[in-house]
Amino acid sequence: MTKTIDYFFSIGSPWSHIGFDGLVDLATRHGAEIRPYLTTVVEENGGIFSRNRPDARRAYGARDLKRWAGVRGKSLLLENRPALGDPTPASLIVIAAFLDEKDWTGLTSALQHAFWAEAKDIGNPNVRGAIAHETGLDGAALVRRETDDDVKAKWGKDREHALASGVFGFPTYRYDGELYWGQDNLPFLERHLAGDRP
Repeated sequence: MTKTIDYFFSIGSPWSHIGFDGLVDLATRHGAEIRPYLTTVVEENGGIFSRNRPDARRAYGARDLKRWAGVRGKSLLLENRPALGDPTPASLIVIAAFLDEKDWTGLTSALQHAFWAEAKDIGNPNVRGAIAHETGLDGAALVRRETDDDVKAKWGKDREHALASGVFGFPTYRYDGELYWGQDNLPFLERHLAGDRP
């Protein structure tokens, strides 16, 4: 039986960016399927947007991001970032790729890199279409798909599923009924996939 990891994340989450390659590698090594659920911070469950956190916590979070980016070998541009549009619409192009059975993992990685390492405005449909094209996908077609009913329906259902599952922050992984919040919990997820259920 195929192992399935429910993956709750946001394109606009730097922690999702930092941990994504590790998740894909882990899933590949364990023969697991990743089932994506894209949403925004679930405040109803206690999630807090970074902009709403106290200055001390935001400062610590920025230092921690840099430390983990180094550990994971990820580029991360935090200082002197230009004003960018909301990256949330990029979730819709990923959902479209997933529903069309295209390479949504490659697209996700490219979008996150563009946003977090290159400060590109992935909220702009032309920018994300070009990024999709660069990954070998039909970017124009996927951008058009963003407004389709099935894409919008999954976007809404993903949030409902996150709320019902107890998700509050990103990334969160669920396997065999167990939640793991944060890319630093990937070792616990791996142990679980190997049979060591907590």
